[in-house]
Amino acid sequence: MGGHRGSSTERFSSATWFSQLCASARRFKSLAPPSLETAVRSTSGDSLVRRLGLFDLILLGVGASIGAGVFVVTGTVARDAGPGVTISFLLAGASCVLNALCYAELASRFPAVVGGAYMYSYTAFNEITAFLVFVQLMLDYHIGAASISRSLASYAVALLELFPAFKGDGSVTIPLWMGSGLELFGGFLSLNILAPILLALLTLVLCQGVRESSAVNSVMTATKVVIVLVVICAGSFDIDVANWSPFAPNGFKAVLTGATVVFFSYVGFDAVANSAEESKNPQRDLPIGIMGSLLVCISLYVGVCLVLTGMVPFSLLSEDAPLAQAFSSKGMKFVSILISIGAVAGLTTTLLVGLYVQSRLYLGLGRDGLLPSFFSRVHPTLHTPLHSQIWCGIVAAVLAGIFNVHSLSHILSVGTLTGYSVVAACVVALRLNDKKERESSNGGWTSSWHEGVICLVIIASSGFSAGVFYRFGASVIFLLLSVGVAVSASAVLHYRELMLSLLVRGLAVGCAHCPMRVHFL
Repeated sequence: MGGHRGSSTERFSSATWFSQLCASARRFKSLAPPSLETAVRSTSGDSLVRRLGLFDLILLGVGASIGAGVFVVTGTVARDAGPGVTISFLLAGASCVLNALCYAELASRFPAVVGGAYMYSYTAFNEITAFLVFVQLMLDYHIGAASISRSLASYAVALLELFPAFKGDGSVTIPLWMGSGLELFGGFLSLNILAPILLALLTLVLCQGVRESSAVNSVMTATKVVIVLVVICAGSFDIDVANWSPFAPNGFKAVLTGATVVFFSYVGFDAVANSAEESKNPQRDLPIGIMGSLLVCISLYVGVCLVLTGMVPFSLLSEDAPLAQAFSSKGMKFVSILISIGAVAGLTTTLLVGLYVQSRLYLGLGRDGLLPSFFSRVHPTLHTPLHSQIWCGIVAAVLAGIFNVHSLSHILSVGTLTGYSVVAACVVALRLNDKKERESSNGGWTSSWHEGVICLVIIASSGFSAGVFYRFGASVIFLLLSVGVAVSASAVLHYRELMLSLLVRGLAVGCAHCPMRVHFL
């Protein structure tokens, strides 16, 4: 009897625990007025300091987006797409503009606190969705920071080797474990000392406060942008228009393929949304900062593409250093030094902003109780999430110092794509929730929110199918069918809202003119 009663109690407690877990997973945040939650954070004493202006936010987005890729990826893609690489960057930029508009709308709508995509999904969907978004973003950020720090170490060593004393035949030889890494155990491990040192220095800068880290980012980003502008201006005098013909030598398919490759060159503008709690005027500056930084990046990428493909025929571009080789072939070797300096500055800002965003995401989850409470602590003097920042630096330093993360970093862009997709879905879900609240009655077999989710799933599945069909060269009929299904689902989602609003207005007008309207009231 006692054993039977004990087993029943255990089953009951297990069922209770599971039901509580499911209930917690389905929780969601209520969308409080921006001024209310900001005031609560200010009075509680655990808020960050608002010191970032509009110009700082734009430089933050540019610093996160433009790294060494502006000097390398442009030429790599141009070898296949030809001068049409310019169209590739424009198409990728246009898709990022659509997503940036989603970020801008949510940033102006939500309270000015940290969280970004995590906070948006927590409010629009539920806790488990938000936590999964955080996990994927953190995998992307942690391994990305380790990979970028290794690239920064390699570029720093290459910059030092420009001086005669550090060349291979000079008095000082830089060992492998300071640059590209010393491979061990067949390449599974790769020892690198310089990358953790650089991460420690940047973590120290970030721990000093947002004013100091913003100053470093502004100086390095301005240096990078000036170098890119010098490269564009210097190369524009050696452009041969004949090199732009044919503009798309391998067809439009190569241009589209190039757009999928260069899409990740724009990744980083979403970092502006994570600085909401440190922005002076977040409701106005965040949307402008997001869009402004993205437009600056598009302009710089397009300018470099036009200059590069105009100076040298696309078939003669180098794979490793296309821009430096192009200028060297024109007798401007000094530009190679500028490109090395720009690459170091670009990778430094990308790494700095990446570490900054990670700590703010950890801070948001610590406040919500999804991580240990020490992640939510803000230093009373420095006004930075010190524990979160140090943790992010340690994780990235361990990965960069021991493991060969370059091969793994190529497959983790799924975290970025997931974050962008969820943010776009959050806009639709929140609009449907607003529509549902304004409607007095919701007849039918399912709510408007659920119908919106179904339409979003159909659109996402159709887009994935179209990508698979295009990738494996299926018949154009299947591609058009997938696009047609996605367009139809979008039309249903849009016109359903319009028809509902017209129906409500029609009923209101009908009731106003009906003699028996008293019985309806």
